Amino acid sequence: MDLPPFERAVIIIKKFETLHRPKDYPYVGYGHRVLPGEPYRRGVQLTEKQADALLRKDLRKFVSLYKAYGKDALLLGVLAYNCGPSVVNKSSILKKLKSGNRDIFKAYTSHCRYKGKFHKQLHQRRLTEFAALYMH
Repeated sequence: MDLPPFERAVIIIKKFETLHRPKDYPYVGYGHRVLPGEPYRRGVQLTEKQADALLRKDLRKFVSLYKAYGKDALLLGVLAYNCGPSVVNKSSILKKLKSGNRDIFKAYTSHCRYKGKFHKQLHQRRLTEFAALYMH
């Protein structure tokens, strides 16, 4: 908790995503989905340094989408990193924040389903993110 919030977010993402292997393609690094035109090739493993740089670039991009939410931008960006901005943009979390309601713990930690089913590790991830990144 002594680290700046952005650095805490990077550590949490690395812990839960782990460094993806060539078999995980089209996901590379720490959960980056390869987009058309990007230079990442099937079967090529990114180094930790490359993966770290890509994670930081992606996370900055997601956080910037929510800069209007001030101290909540990082938490929203971290969720978007994992679930995608379309999920965040339709979420009750964003609706609450837009209305000035910051009581978002339940809404935030409810984003823990995979293929429609409760996923224990995703729930743990949300709890960790909220504890480390929610600013009072």
